[in-house]
Amino acid sequence: MPSSNLSAFDAALLIACGVHSLAFALFHLAFWRLFGWPRTLQTTTVANRAILQIANAQLVLVFAGVAWLCLAMPSALSATPLGHAALAGMAAFWWLRLTLQFVWLRVHHPLVHVLSALFLLGALMFTALAVRGFASG
Repeated sequence: MPSSNLSAFDAALLIACGVHSLAFALFHLAFWRLFGWPRTLQTTTVANRAILQIANAQLVLVFAGVAWLCLAMPSALSATPLGHAALAGMAAFWWLRLTLQFVWLRVHHPLVHVLSALFLLGALMFTALAVRGFASG
C-alpha cells in the first residue's frame, strides 16, 4: 500500500502537475473551436483529417487522466514503482514535446514561445517528481 506521507513539496508539485495537465486537456478540447476544425482541415486528406482529430481527442483523455491521477491519487504516484514510472513517462512526454516544438513548429510568435515555456514547465515538474520518486525507492 502506498504511504500517504507526502512531503509538502511533493504534494504541491503534484497539485501543480495536475492543474498543468487539466489546463492542457481543456486547451486541446478547445482545438475544434480555436482552429475551426473540421472546416479548416477540408484541404487535407480524409486520413490526415481523421488522424489529427483522433490524436487530439486522445490527448484530451490522456491529459485529463494524468490530472486525475495527480489530484486524486498523489500517494500512489509518489510512493509506488508504477507511480514513479507514470511520472517518468509524463516527464519524457513533455521533454519530447518541447524538442519537437523546435523541429516542426519553427514560428517566432509570442504565443508559440508561451507554449514552449509551458512545455518546459511540465517537463521540469514531472522530472522533479520522477527523480524524487526513484531516489526515495
